[in-house]
Amino acid sequence: MRKSRALLLRLLHDPAFDFARAYVEYIDRGSPEDTSAVCGEHILRLEQGWMEIVTGSKVKFIPFHRILRITYDGCVLWEKRSKGESETQQMDD
Repeated sequence: MRKSRALLLRLLHDPAFDFARAYVEYIDRGSPEDTSAVCGEHILRLEQGWMEIVTGSKVKFIPFHRILRITYDGCVLWEKRSKGESETQQMDD
């Protein structure tokens, strides 16, 4: 099963994909419903345990364990499940 970071790296580096068309929904405490989303063009870096994003004039560091869902062109590619359930991924390797 592909992890969220590995999937984002593939979307970023594989020429078959346009990273700007990827969206990442993540836990963002204090935001409405405690979630926010960012498109690929606003992801600055993908590091070992976190991603660096720009939101407005601020830069944020989002740990990968906060990622809830990754979509591409509106299709869910990866989604975190509730405790006790495994994560899902729907992308051909």
